[in-house]
Amino acid sequence: MTPAIRKRLFQIGFLVVFQALLLFAAAGTLKWMAAWAYLILYVAYIGMNGLILFPRKDSREMIEERSQIKEGSKNWDKVIGGITALFGPAIQVVAGLDERFDWTSGMYPWAQITASVVLALSYALFGWAMVSNKFFSTVVRIQKDRGHTVQSGGPYAYVRHPGYASLLVSYLSIPLMLGSVWAYLPVLFLILNLIVRTALEDRTLQNELEGYKEYAGRVQNRLIPGVW
Repeated sequence: MTPAIRKRLFQIGFLVVFQALLLFAAAGTLKWMAAWAYLILYVAYIGMNGLILFPRKDSREMIEERSQIKEGSKNWDKVIGGITALFGPAIQVVAGLDERFDWTSGMYPWAQITASVVLALSYALFGWAMVSNKFFSTVVRIQKDRGHTVQSGGPYAYVRHPGYASLLVSYLSIPLMLGSVWAYLPVLFLILNLIVRTALEDRTLQNELEGYKEYAGRVQNRLIPGVW
């Protein structure tokens, strides 16, 4: 196992623990079944993703890429990443406070169960995008050092940014799964941030990645099929 992969595993492990701390500290209790269900689903997704990706050499290289910020990363993407780093954890904090003070009352269990199923599907889409794109990075950059080419298989045959599409669905699902209407407040900022990032990344790829304009001509939708 390379140092870059170990670093990525540490980053993922830290994210799991960090989310758990935010959820239960804000809620003031460990007796919150929705939070446990969310964490179990998230860890199960990570485990399944690992089982699929690690046997593949190109996927291991992609994991190494996702562990670091390399030369060529866009400055505007660092700002967008900072916004995500701020409002992403805010979902857990607000949902936890909602659980503690019962701001959202009368949430139907069937709605939370439905949201958990939709969230699982969004994780599956995210994993499918990772498997289909060996250049799937955490930052926006043209990976010339890795021979960056256009990826058009899997979900990329339907939308140009399926990873972001899955994030959009997960943003909409997590507050409902956690039983918090108020947690949609930070989600609004995250969705706006995601749309801006999608537009800027798509423009970057069209301007700097050979063959992407032709691909964009074939696959019309950036994020939502039939909408945009």
